[in-house]
Amino acid sequence: MSDSLLEFPCQFPIKIMGLATDGFAQTIATLVASHAPGFDAASMEMRPSSGGKYLALTCTINATSQVQLDTLYRALSSHPMVKVVL
Repeated sequence: MSDSLLEFPCQFPIKIMGLATDGFAQTIATLVASHAPGFDAASMEMRPSSGGKYLALTCTINATSQVQLDTLYRALSSHPMVKVVL
């Protein structure tokens, strides 16, 4: 029995929120691509908060394993520019 409820490989969306600062989206795209080869930064969805202070990014990756997802979540969660990872 697998420890994961997901079947790999699969398309997996990750939502990352942080302050809407210069370079936030590019920094996150680079970080995601380092853990998910083939990630296309052009596919990243960006949504500013109503007040414009925060930026929500949705990065959909081709997830190949639970270990890959766990490693990516840890890297994103520990990044100083990131407030929340869902």
